[in-house]
Amino acid sequence: MFASIRAATDLPQLLSARTADPGSFEARYVDAPWLAYLHIIPGVVYLMGAPMQLWRGFRERHLDVHRIMGRIVLPAGIISGVFALAFGVPFSFGGAFQSLATAVFGSWFLLCLLIAYAAIRRRDVQMHRRWMIRAFAVGIGVGTIRLWIGLLTSLSEIPVADSFALAFWLGLGMNVVAGELWVAMRGRRSLEVVR
Repeated sequence: MFASIRAATDLPQLLSARTADPGSFEARYVDAPWLAYLHIIPGVVYLMGAPMQLWRGFRERHLDVHRIMGRIVLPAGIISGVFALAFGVPFSFGGAFQSLATAVFGSWFLLCLLIAYAAIRRRDVQMHRRWMIRAFAVGIGVGTIRLWIGLLTSLSEIPVADSFALAFWLGLGMNVVAGELWVAMRGRRSLEVVR
């Protein structure tokens, strides 16, 4: 949904070669559209495909499809993550504090995907799954950030730009913690089944 809103907002400005108000949120997307959309489009592919990849029932019934989708979803995530850093760090709306959050969580996302890829190449399916869950937790943090921005701007006196910075830390941080808790709980259940 965010990608659709983003495109509907940016496309008229890009096509007419109009410049956005320099202080506006849209200015970043109009000033650096290639960086922005090389992050957004593969990110949408990743976020649409990852839930199917993580769904055990689908994976067990359609392993060949899972493998084919993995060759699309994982590279899409890596491309999106690289351009999240290339766009999000220098063009952050929330200043240095948001840039730092983007660098920390964007790097964590990429690391998770790369470790997951290395694990599946070694045929370590459990380790692959754990790291893909961690990556997905960060990936869906994009939605959690939007929720925090809405809460912070409507329930506090925090300026909009500052709410972006705080929302990045809260939204992505919560999702990383949730991902770690999920992996830990699933790991314990796996050990109980083995016993």
